[in-house]
Amino acid sequence: MDLEAVRTFVAVADAGQFQKAATDLSITQQAVSKRIAALERDLGVRLFTRAPRGAELTIDGRAFLPHARELLRVAERAVASVRAGRRPLRVDVISSRGAASGLMRDFHGAHPEIDLDVLMLFEIETAVTAIRSGTIDASFRAVAMPGRRLPEDIESARVVDEPLELLTGPGHALAAARSVTLADLVGHRIWMPGIVPGTEWGAYYDDLVAEFGLTIEATGPNFGSDALLDTIADTPALATFMGGHTRLVWPAGHGLRRIPVIDPVPVYPHSLLWHRDNPHPALPTLREHLTATTPGLDAAGTWRPSWVRPR
Repeated sequence: MDLEAVRTFVAVADAGQFQKAATDLSITQQAVSKRIAALERDLGVRLFTRAPRGAELTIDGRAFLPHARELLRVAERAVASVRAGRRPLRVDVISSRGAASGLMRDFHGAHPEIDLDVLMLFEIETAVTAIRSGTIDASFRAVAMPGRRLPEDIESARVVDEPLELLTGPGHALAAARSVTLADLVGHRIWMPGIVPGTEWGAYYDDLVAEFGLTIEATGPNFGSDALLDTIADTPALATFMGGHTRLVWPAGHGLRRIPVIDPVPVYPHSLLWHRDNPHPALPTLREHLTATTPGLDAAGTWRPSWVRPR
């Protein structure tokens, strides 16, 4: 259905005259007549009858009018959703409880006037594809895995290095420790369900294992963080890693321990990814905010975490 014909129909209905509608739309009366005739052919009904005072709606015209108005409202909302400066800034944060989500909450607090759509994608390939297609404006990622480069049209900037912590239940051998070194963890079972080979986080833990000889298990289905916490609390032989900025709440009876990992401190290297030609006016504001609140990181971004020693 031709939206211009629908718009012309509403204009005639409101004006009551073809000539007045033509003046309001800045077109000729002949163009108005052609648009109305074409719309009537599409619908298979007469919408107006000629009257001494102008054009009057038929019964079918009166029935169609509220739907025509709604069609125009929907069309305007559709255009506004993608018009620069009108649609929300769409950002992928991977997890609602992680460091990236916290950064976006801080950004929203500093810039409440900017509309946000926050969503969660799983794999970096999915996020990069969404950035390149314009489905999202930015994504928080570990940039890229070793041997895999980002496309040339994708920019990245390191925004936060999130310290890694050990999470144990009260019966674990390390539960009373105030901190642990990576060497202390050798021989302990660290359970990380949900790590998928080929993802940036899978590559991250592969490097951690190779560098420090850790035992990281990804066996079993991933039932989410609540099930993970239940298992860690009840199983003295298991521990898990979590980001130091990750926000989790568990029952008091679990007795879980969050223990800093030191000497060296492993970090999750979060970077912001965006398309170099993205025109959204709020994107530079987000980047400036992150630069101001997370200073001192490599502006170009790097996947390699800070604990990897030079060879």
